[in-house]
This record gives sequence, C-alpha cells and structure tokens, in this order.
Amino acid sequence: MSDQVGATRPAATVRFEGAECSDRLAPAVSDLPRVVRVRQRPRGPVVADVAGEVTAGLAALDLGSRVRPGDSVALTGGSRGLTDGVVALRAVADHLRTLRAEPFLVPAMGSHGGGTAEGQEAVLAGYGMTEAALGCPVRASMDVVEVGRSALGFPLWQDRLAAEADHVVVLNRVKPHTMFTGRHESGLVKMLLLGLGKQDGAAILHRAAVDHGWEAVVAEAAPRVLAATRVLCGVALVERSDERTARVAVLAPDRWMDDEPDLLDDARRWMPRLPFDDIDLLLLDRIGKDISGTGLDVNVVGRKAVAHPLASDGPGGVRLIAVRGLTPETRGNAAGIGLAELARSRVLRQMDVAATRLNALTAGRVAGAMIPLDHETDRELLATAQGMTGLRPPSALRLVWARSTLDLAETRCSAALVAEAAPRDDLEVVGTPHDLPLDAAGNLPDDLPLGA
Repeated sequence: MSDQVGATRPAATVRFEGAECSDRLAPAVSDLPRVVRVRQRPRGPVVADVAGEVTAGLAALDLGSRVRPGDSVALTGGSRGLTDGVVALRAVADHLRTLRAEPFLVPAMGSHGGGTAEGQEAVLAGYGMTEAALGCPVRASMDVVEVGRSALGFPLWQDRLAAEADHVVVLNRVKPHTMFTGRHESGLVKMLLLGLGKQDGAAILHRAAVDHGWEAVVAEAAPRVLAATRVLCGVALVERSDERTARVAVLAPDRWMDDEPDLLDDARRWMPRLPFDDIDLLLLDRIGKDISGTGLDVNVVGRKAVAHPLASDGPGGVRLIAVRGLTPETRGNAAGIGLAELARSRVLRQMDVAATRLNALTAGRVAGAMIPLDHETDRELLATAQGMTGLRPPSALRLVWARSTLDLAETRCSAALVAEAAPRDDLEVVGTPHDLPLDAAGNLPDDLPLGA
C-alpha cells in the first residue's frame, strides 16, 4: 500500500547492533549521499627555515650572558603533534651546546601518557623526540615540587627535574584552548603552568579555574611561577591551517604575558576550519591527544561551550559527530569521545578506559570520557545518522568526511554542498560526485583517500 494520508502499513523492523528499531527511523542504507573532493586553500604565511628562525631568536637574547658552561637546561616536550617540534627542539639544544650548556628534554604534558613517567616518555618518542634525534637525553618523572602558592589559595607545582635544573626553556605551539577563553589559552603560559605542573599541577589549576575562571587564575599564578622558576626563554610556534609553521617567536620570560596574546590572534586567523558552517554529520577518521586536548578540536567543531547541541537550536553548526578510530599516538586515550554522538565499535575496543578517565577527571571535563552510541560498521552508523537529521531526504544529508579536525585541507563533502562551495574563493571542488567507497562489509577505508 502506498504511503499516503490515511494509509496504513505494517511496521517492519530492522536490526542494528542487536537492537530492533522501526524502519521508519532508519532510512534505507542504500540511499546514501554521493560525495566529492573539496580542497581548502591554506591561510597564513610559511616559515621557510624554522631552525634558522629559532637560532636567530635565541642569539638575539644573548643567552650566553646568563648560561655558564656546564649549566643544565630543561627543555619541554608536549603531548600534541607539532610539525616542526623536533626541528625546533634540536635547534634549541644545538644553540645551548654552543654555550657549553647541558640540555635535556622533560615531558611537559600534565596527566597525559597515562599519568606515568614511562607513558609520557613513550608519547615523546612517538613524536620522534628522542635522544638520538635531539642530541640530548630525555628524562621523565611524575614527581613535583611546590614552587609557590597562589593568592587564590592553592599550591603551584612544577616537575621536579625542571625545578632542579639551572634553567628551563619552554617550547609549545600557541593556539586556542579547547576549554578556556582569554588572553592566554594554549601556549607558553599554559605549558609552564599545566604541562610542567604534571598531574598534580594540572588538576589543581583546572579546579581553580572552576571557581575563579581561567583568565583570573593565569593572571595571578603565571607571574608567580615565572618569578620562582629559572626560565631562560620561551619558543612559541604558530601553525597555519595545513599544519605548516607560520610564525616563530622566541620570547624572554618578561614578554610572555604581553606578547602571547598577539600570537594567539594569529593562531585564530590561521587555524583549520571546517569547509561549511551547516553540517548534518561530521565523519572523523580519528581523534587523539596528539590532535587536540579534547581529541577533536572543539574550536573547529563549535562545541567549546556546549558538548551536544540540541536539534531545536536550529540550523548551523555540526549536528552530529561520528568517530571512526583513535590515532596510534594517543595510546588509547580517547578523551573527547564523549563529544561525539556516534562511533564505530572498534573505537571503544581501542580505548584505554583508565587513561581516558584520568585525563577527563584531571581536566574537569567528565563529559569527554562518556560513551557515544556505537556501531560495528560505517554503513550502520550512516543509517543511524540519516534518521537523526530532520526531514531532509537521506540523499540530501549534509556530510563532511575528514581525517581529523587538524587535517582539513582536503575533505569529502556530500554533493548537496557543492552549490555552496562553487562561488567561494577559499574552496576548490575537485572532480565529480561519486559513491561513498564502502566495502563488502559496509566500511569505508580507515583513512580518507587523498588526491584520488
């Protein structure tokens, strides 16, 4: 019988993941949107010689007037992927060796790496930050010492190895933070306070931010830690949307508070963006701590303030996020998985529950460790998404498929979005629409095919 007003028909059922649901809630999986390659033109300049820029900046500070032969210098290595992180750290270590100092690398990543020294050293090794690559030893410890006390009523902790060194050089990327908003978000100041604070320091600062706000905590705590720590300088990198280094700044510690906001403004202008503002389903191949503190960058997907937008909020933004896997570098830490509505079941099998929960509790964002609805196959996941996006026909699903929120230079977008892309000078539509490349098992390739 045809579906017309007053007509009736039996409600057939389909089975997903062992649960029955009406076929009126799960559109036919054969009616999937076609997709097309969309390239974004990168924004921002490119630093041609990162090592040269770092060396010139260090030379301009005349560090030799403060560093004596034999002095130990702790360099910081973080838990985020940095395109030129090894290059920049090697340049710092090489320059310090010309002063006959003895540099060494310490993990500066709060509770990441499972909250263990071995786990944090393994994170650094995964980024190529090894003794062989840097020409200096790597020393890891979760021990901290108190270097002061905030007027807001909490202790200020620092990595014991860094606190015992004659000097400290902080290196980090400057970018918008995934939780906090202010003049200082993710950068040198955050690395000093949270990264070098290890688990104890990161936990107490996140708790303080709940009571006082991040900007007030930073404004009060950062000058105290800078005064109490033998910080030699900071090396700040800003990346553009295609992850290439766009700016290098070597700052004396007395310039951090004033100069970092300008770097943050550049980072906001040049950061990765989704190709469209109104998306039904964002399909991500991977999330991970190497991509963002929240696994997927909430600044990119628009979920910094609200983890799960309501359908009643109207058009605009990303309605549904689906996660297909974890990065190898995240070592099972699936922090941020709770910001997705859907996931492949394999993500939950890849997840180190203890590490994920520890990270979520330390950061004070418990929702990031919650579990989304999971499906064994991409076909099942897509069918569920189609039933959650209003009255649009399934073939009109506004879909964006990307490798991660950090890798958005090329995506696959549903044909329904092509008309919006065509007149824009920041987007290039490549080729013609084609079917989603599902295999016989109903799964897409693990990684979005690029340039094909």
